Amino acid sequence: MNAHTPETAALPFSTARPTSRSEAESFCLAVCHTMEKLLELIEKETDMVREGQLRAAGELQPEKAVLVHHYTQGVLFAKEHSVALGNLAPAAVQSLRRQHAEFQPVLRINLAVLSTAREVASTVVTTVAQAVGARQRTTTYGPGGASPHAPRIAEGIAVNRSL
Repeated sequence: MNAHTPETAALPFSTARPTSRSEAESFCLAVCHTMEKLLELIEKETDMVREGQLRAAGELQPEKAVLVHHYTQGVLFAKEHSVALGNLAPAAVQSLRRQHAEFQPVLRINLAVLSTAREVASTVVTTVAQAVGARQRTTTYGPGGASPHAPRIAEGIAVNRSL
């Protein structure tokens, strides 16, 4: 588990405007490397979720958060300094763009798998909550055919849908 939070983790590239070809290439290489690491982690997470290893997949979250932060900062920096990067290292920028374009579909698949897992988990919890609540309802009649009034106790399972 990584002790750094995304906000405190050092970026793997300089945030200064590149002034040389080597600085621009170094930046592009660092962002490509970050994308590769994030891609590997996302594919691992997707496989774990598909296999039902939700707890193990959840343990990847701190590292994933740091890599997403680095990737996002890299993309923002690249947009901000696109002219300088393009002038200093056009081949490296093309490679970065190509890798970014290949990365997007993998990210969409991961998000779909996670969304499906969340929906399935929510359905299971809701079904269990309804079953527990149904068992606690009275099945007898009181005087005059009305349901007897028993003291109210906590029922079922609480479901937090904000997650």
